[in-house]
Amino acid sequence: MPESASASKFLNRELSWLEFNQRVLDEATDESLPLLERLKFLAITSSNLDEFFMVRVGGLQILRQQRSTKRDPAGMTPTQQLKAISQRARQMLADQYRCLLDQLEPGLIQAGIQRVAPENLTEHQHAVVQKIFDAEVFPVYTPMAVHADAEFPLLINKSLTMCVRLAPAAGEDAPRFALLPFGAAPLRMFRLPADDGYRYILLEDVVSLFIGQFFPGETVLDAVAFRLTRNADLSVREDKAADLMIGMEEVLDARKESDCVRLEVAESCSKPTLEFLTSVLDVDKDFVFPARGPLDLSAWMSLSGIPGFDELKYESWPPRRPPDVDPAESMFDQIQRKDILLSMPYESFEPVVRLIEQAAEDPGVLAIKIILYRTSRNSPIVAALQRASESGKHVTALVELKARFDEARNIGWAKSLEQAGVQVIYGVKGLKTHAKVCIIIRREAHGIQRYVHFATGNYNEVTAKLYCDVGILTCDEELAADATSFFNAITGYSVPQQYRKIAAAPYSLRDNLLELIDGEIDRRKRGQRAHIMVQVNALSDPKMIQALYRASKAGVRVDLNVRGICRLRPGSPELSEHIRVVSILDRYLEHSRIIYFYHGGAELVFISSADWMLRNLEKRVELLVPIEDAANRQRLIAILKSYSRDNVKGRKLLADGTYQRRRAGKEGRKHRHQAHLYHLAREAEKTLEQSHRTLLRPHRAAGKEE
Repeated sequence: MPESASASKFLNRELSWLEFNQRVLDEATDESLPLLERLKFLAITSSNLDEFFMVRVGGLQILRQQRSTKRDPAGMTPTQQLKAISQRARQMLADQYRCLLDQLEPGLIQAGIQRVAPENLTEHQHAVVQKIFDAEVFPVYTPMAVHADAEFPLLINKSLTMCVRLAPAAGEDAPRFALLPFGAAPLRMFRLPADDGYRYILLEDVVSLFIGQFFPGETVLDAVAFRLTRNADLSVREDKAADLMIGMEEVLDARKESDCVRLEVAESCSKPTLEFLTSVLDVDKDFVFPARGPLDLSAWMSLSGIPGFDELKYESWPPRRPPDVDPAESMFDQIQRKDILLSMPYESFEPVVRLIEQAAEDPGVLAIKIILYRTSRNSPIVAALQRASESGKHVTALVELKARFDEARNIGWAKSLEQAGVQVIYGVKGLKTHAKVCIIIRREAHGIQRYVHFATGNYNEVTAKLYCDVGILTCDEELAADATSFFNAITGYSVPQQYRKIAAAPYSLRDNLLELIDGEIDRRKRGQRAHIMVQVNALSDPKMIQALYRASKAGVRVDLNVRGICRLRPGSPELSEHIRVVSILDRYLEHSRIIYFYHGGAELVFISSADWMLRNLEKRVELLVPIEDAANRQRLIAILKSYSRDNVKGRKLLADGTYQRRRAGKEGRKHRHQAHLYHLAREAEKTLEQSHRTLLRPHRAAGKEE
C-alpha cells in the first residue's frame, strides 16, 4: 500500500491529543458552566500541556536530535510533528489567555473575585503587600547572579523564576543578569484586605513591586517572569540496572537537569532578556511561548476551590451508597452471594477500601495480593496492607515504580511497605504493570475461598471521587484461579498459562479482541446483526484501528467513546462509514474501559485496564475481564448506550480530526450522560433506603441468629 494511502487512514497522535486538550479548554469557555468550574478546566488545560511537553515533545525532540526521519502512521516525521505542535500549541496558548483575561476574570470581578495589579493597589493594600514582602518573600528567596563564564544555575522543572536585567557595571557595555528562582510549589497567591469579596495578588507582582530591594545600589532595567519545561521522557535501562529502585531514583535525578523543551515567558519581556534566556537555555525558538498573562495557569486550580462562592461551583454530587452493598454487613458475606459491580464516582469506592481493611483484621484471611500503580498521599489501602503484614498475614504488593510522575511516591510506599514486612515486587522487567487487581485468600468452614477485585481504575480513594471507573468484586472460582495464575506469572518466573476467562497483555489481550471483532465481521457477512461498542481513554494502535475499519467495511455498526487520543478517522466512505466516535468531557474524568460485542445475541461485556494503544497492548501488563452476571452486564451495556446518547457534553469526531458538539434536535430531549448516571445512583440509593425502612427486623438476644 502506498505510504500516502496508509497515512490517510490515521490521524496524528500528538495533534489528536492537542484536540483533546482543546475540548477541555472549550469547557472553560462554556458560559453555561459555573465560573469557578470553568476556571478549574482552564487550570487543567495548563497542567495537561505541561505533561504533554515533558513527555511527547521531549521524546520527539530526542528523535530529531538523532536525525530520525521515521514517519508515524499519519505519515509525519518527527520534525514535521514538532512544527505542527508548535503552531497548534501557540494557538491554544492564545485561546487560554483570551479565556482567562477576556472571559473569566471580568466575570469573576463581577462576582467579587479579583486579581489586583500592583498599580491598582489601595494605600492600605500596598502597606499589606509591603508586610507580605518583608515577612514571606524577601527572607525566603535568594537572587543569583549569572556570569557569562560560569555554568548556568540549575532551575527546577516547571518552576517560576524572575529574570532581572541590571544596568551595565561602570566602564562596561554588556548588561548583567540575575535570577530569582521561586522553587517548587511556592505560595503563588496572597489574599488582600477588601471591604467585600476576595482580592488577591500574585507572587511575581509582589516581587516586581519591590525588586529593587533585592539589588540595593543597582539599576534594575527590567524584571520578567519565565518558566522552563524539561524533558521527562527518560527511562531506566532495566538491562543495566542491578536495582530497579536505585535506577528509578537516578532517572528522577536526571530529569532535574534534562534539556529545556519549552520556555514560557511574559509577553512584556525585553528583547535583550529574551535573547539571553533563549541562548543560555538552548531552547528551540519554535518552543518559546510569550504569554500575555500570568504564567502557569495550573496554579489557578487552588483559586477555584476558595471557600464560599458556592453559586460559582457545581452542585455537590457526593458518591452514593452502592445498592448491592450493606455497610453493616461483612464484605465477604456480600460477595459470596453475588458479584458486586461498582460505578465510580457516582457510587462510593468505600466498599473496596472496607474489603481490604476487613481483610487486614480478619483472622481467617491468610494472604492479600495487590497491584499498586497510583495511590493517594495518605492511602488507607496501603495502611491496611501494612497492618495485615504486621499481624502475620502474607501480603504481596506489586508497586509499579515506573508509573510516570508517581515514581517518587511509589518508591516511598515501596520502602514503607517493606519495613512493615510486605513482600514488595518492583514491577515486571521491561514492562509497566498497569493491571488493577486485588486477591484475598481466606480460610472458611468449607475450605479456602478467594475474593477478587478487578477494576479499570487505581487503588486511590481520592481519584475515585473524580474519575469515572468501574470495578467488580467477585469470588467466582474460575476468575479467582485466573487472577492467581496471573499474579504468580508477573511476580515469579513462571510462563503465563492459558487463562480460563481473562486475557492479559502483552500476551493474549489484543489477539482476543481481534478474534472477537472478526467474529462480528463473520456474522455480519452472513447477514446477521453485528454491533461493537467500546469505551477507552485512547485509540491509537494501528492493528486495532485496521480491525475496526474491516468491521465497518463489512457493515458492522461500531460505536466508540474515546475520551482523548483517537487516530481512527470515522465516517470516511468505504473505510469507516459505519463507525461513530464520541468524546465526552464533563465534570468527571472519563476513565473506564468497557467493551461490548453483540456476539450473535449472546452479548459479551468486558472491563479492562488497557487503552487501545500500542504501549498498553505490547509494552504493559494489562487485564481484560469478562462480566458474566446478567444484571451487571446489562448495567454496563446501559452505560455504553448512555455515552452514545449524550447531546449536552458529547462531541462527535469528524474525519478531518476536528470535533463537533452534539446537540439535541428541536423536539429532542437533552441527555447528559454523567448527570444521568448520578441520577440513577441517587434513585437506587433512595429505593434501598425505602425498602430498609419498611423491613421489620426484631432484636435478638446476643449470640442468637435471626
